[in-house]
Amino acid sequence: MNKTKYIFVTGGVLSGLGKGVTAASIGNILSSQGFCVWMQKFDQYLNVDAGTLNPNEHGEVFVLDDGAETDLDLGHYERFIDKNLNKTSSVMSGQIFSAILENERSGKYLGKTVQMIPHVTDEVKSRIFKAVKASDCDILITEIGGTIGDYEGTHFIEAIRQMQYDVGKENILYVHVGFLPYLGASQELKTKPLQNSVHDIQAMGIQPDVLIARADFPVNQKLVEKIALFTGVDREAVIPLETVDSIYKVPQILKKFSLDKLIAKKFKIRVKNGHTDGWDKFVKNINKPKIGKAKIALIAKYTGMKDTYFSVTESLKIASIWQNTELEIGWIDAEEIKNESDAKELLKDYQGICVPGGFGGRGVEGKIEAIKYAREKKIPFLGLCYGMQLATIEFARNVAGLKGANTTEVNSETAYPVIDILPEQKEKLRLKDYGGSMRLGAYDCELQPNTIAFNAYKSSKKLSSNSNIVSERHRHRYEFNNEFKDQLGTKGLIFSGINPDRNLVEIIELKNHPFFVATQFHPEFKSRPLRPHPLFLEFVKSTLK
Repeated sequence: MNKTKYIFVTGGVLSGLGKGVTAASIGNILSSQGFCVWMQKFDQYLNVDAGTLNPNEHGEVFVLDDGAETDLDLGHYERFIDKNLNKTSSVMSGQIFSAILENERSGKYLGKTVQMIPHVTDEVKSRIFKAVKASDCDILITEIGGTIGDYEGTHFIEAIRQMQYDVGKENILYVHVGFLPYLGASQELKTKPLQNSVHDIQAMGIQPDVLIARADFPVNQKLVEKIALFTGVDREAVIPLETVDSIYKVPQILKKFSLDKLIAKKFKIRVKNGHTDGWDKFVKNINKPKIGKAKIALIAKYTGMKDTYFSVTESLKIASIWQNTELEIGWIDAEEIKNESDAKELLKDYQGICVPGGFGGRGVEGKIEAIKYAREKKIPFLGLCYGMQLATIEFARNVAGLKGANTTEVNSETAYPVIDILPEQKEKLRLKDYGGSMRLGAYDCELQPNTIAFNAYKSSKKLSSNSNIVSERHRHRYEFNNEFKDQLGTKGLIFSGINPDRNLVEIIELKNHPFFVATQFHPEFKSRPLRPHPLFLEFVKSTLK
């Protein structure tokens, strides 16, 4: 392809429509046809990154290999195009305005009056071009966060409007995603909110090339024609997208409505025969009759916002599909587990227990009780990040006899700090450099032979013939305290994964247990529909025995 093509995805009517899934699905379709696709998200928030956003309000923080803390939509992108993204893929308004102020203070604007146009919009466009340069992609897909009409996002809309003049209209495609609400009184879908949303973006200088009409009910052809008439979008480019039982079906739906051909027509590129066999087989297996059922308890701190653990639940779903088993996830509020009897009552009907990542002291003792129940009752257990640290604490207290063992994150005065912060990180915390005090991004993990973890990776062909090293993503501040390694090891705790550069514990597990594995890293960030993470695969498999 001689010149990079740009696809911008905007949303209207309301948030939470699935712009991210739509953008990712477009990426999936184009990637399957052999195009080099890169993806990017613009978020309106004045935060510099997603690391400080409350997960109970905004959902999970998705971490990339380079340590970028991003919006959960980046997880959609990676799962759908099966590619590791980087920091150029996540841009927040806080980054834009920080750069503007730094440039102004350093005199880079040569005394000019700094304004939204051109300085802010130029900075936005520079992030678009940086992503293209870093990825060397054929097609860049950029999702604009928020909803058309949000005043805090106007700089992004103006920047993508200008792009058609910077790179040529023939190289730009605008996709607008809107919602058709259902009116129960008249039992019909209403198009007016979507029409108004398109009129709003048209008033800002952008004419959508493609309109995705999201709805919870079937959209008939008459409605499609009406939407096309009142928005000026070609009828064949108005694509109804009804809510489906799995987001992984969306690429097939968009392709059924010839979105790939619409894109090819606009960009004057040839539609290729896509290699979709793997994806099609995966989607077919979603509704295939199942041979078993995995009932897994997720011991959570945030139960009011399921998106907080989105990558965890998606990894469990993906693994279940590969294991051809039905999945039922039980959401257990960790604070409801106050003692051993609570754990027994709440967890007695589950075949697996998962304790995901988190921070702080709330719900910690409930999670520890759940881990104890899993260990003693031989219930398959998977601990992730904080879940690994709490599994260590439970073992130290109840097997190694270190009463009161804890993490210094919760109790800085504990006599047995089996989880502690590294010395170099303590200084950063003292200076209130909270982001700099974390271990973020991809780190190597050397697997120990003849362990559950090693065998899981090996069976999934994640290991090369001459290496036991895998790379996994991290987001945490505290570490296993190696001063207790020998003491806990002699009591039966197995250290099956070690970071070779800094001798940090990455994976722990137990013998004589169906499956008891906990990781300091976040395996959920690297699990993909066509490449499920081996630890999730083996965890789900173990619940069926």
